[in-house]
Amino acid sequence: MLILQAERDALLKPLLAVTGIVERRHTLPILSNVLIEKKGGQVGFLATDLEIQITTASSDELPGEDFRLTTSAKKLQDILRAIPGNATVTLEQLDGGRLTLKAGKSRFNLQTLPADDFPLLSVGSASDSSFSLSQRELKRLISQVQYAMAVQDIRYYLNGLLMQTDGNQVRLVATDGHRLAFACADVEANLPKSEVILPRKTIIELYKLLQDIDDPINIEVLANQVRFSFGSTVIISKVVDGKFPDYNRVIPLDNDKIFLIERLEFLHALQRAAILANEKFRGVRLVLKPGSMSILCTNSEQEEAEEELEIAYQGGELEIGFNINYLMDVLTNLPADTLQLAFGDSNRSTLVTIPDVSNFKYIVMPMRI
Repeated sequence: MLILQAERDALLKPLLAVTGIVERRHTLPILSNVLIEKKGGQVGFLATDLEIQITTASSDELPGEDFRLTTSAKKLQDILRAIPGNATVTLEQLDGGRLTLKAGKSRFNLQTLPADDFPLLSVGSASDSSFSLSQRELKRLISQVQYAMAVQDIRYYLNGLLMQTDGNQVRLVATDGHRLAFACADVEANLPKSEVILPRKTIIELYKLLQDIDDPINIEVLANQVRFSFGSTVIISKVVDGKFPDYNRVIPLDNDKIFLIERLEFLHALQRAAILANEKFRGVRLVLKPGSMSILCTNSEQEEAEEELEIAYQGGELEIGFNINYLMDVLTNLPADTLQLAFGDSNRSTLVTIPDVSNFKYIVMPMRI
């Protein structure tokens, strides 16, 4: 029985939006599948890993019968990608629960599993708070902090991103214990004080799906969940159960060695020096002197790279070590042309900010080299 006929991209685009969370190997085989449901002219796609659930729909009205089925997300994605972009795809459901996909002279028979067995997240109805941002603004906020999230840290609450609301402000904070990134934005709402920790996987998928456009994304904080709705896409994510550290305590307020620096000039100098950085420790030494900053990297083979930058600085001399990746991460992800660096002594964290902007802070701890 013919159940659907559509252009390849009308199916591939929404499928790609949901398959990022599908695990290759899972204790429940059905979680490797995508739930495809057609109601009227709309075809919806849903995937979940029991922590996150993503739903989206095709943008086109598509002819065909209403149906619900699940089939392998990875195989369907690979087949559609391999088919020419202008091809017309037909889906037929056969007796015995098999799905046949045809395009031109290509034909694929896929296994299906019953749609009624597909596990859906139970979604809380009561919203603790709700607000909207443009997709562009949320994408910008996430880009400024997500690189500082921990990766598989035993302190599981660091493997995610803190989202705080308070009054007309939403704040995002990420830290791995060695560096911390903070960004905030104003919203048109009067929000209660709340904080949730969003899992790393949620942030990565959300960032991939957000577009650089002014269309809104609505964010609802539910009981133990957060729902993001934009366009025809809905992401529902469980939150991490844990207490995020008080980030205000680590922001250095009395660093007195302060100067401005061109972001790209600093980044390019670090990238060149990093070629000879020790692959294991990734250490870099910064040497401050009036009018200049030297960047020094060495490795176990006694090789050395040195860069010198002219800076408008007239304070005391300082030599301080860092993980060079921690510096390059912030320089890569900030949109500003000029940054302000504030140093204390060689044992104190350094503060990176954007001049005359209070909605971003980056704190990086020194390392002994």
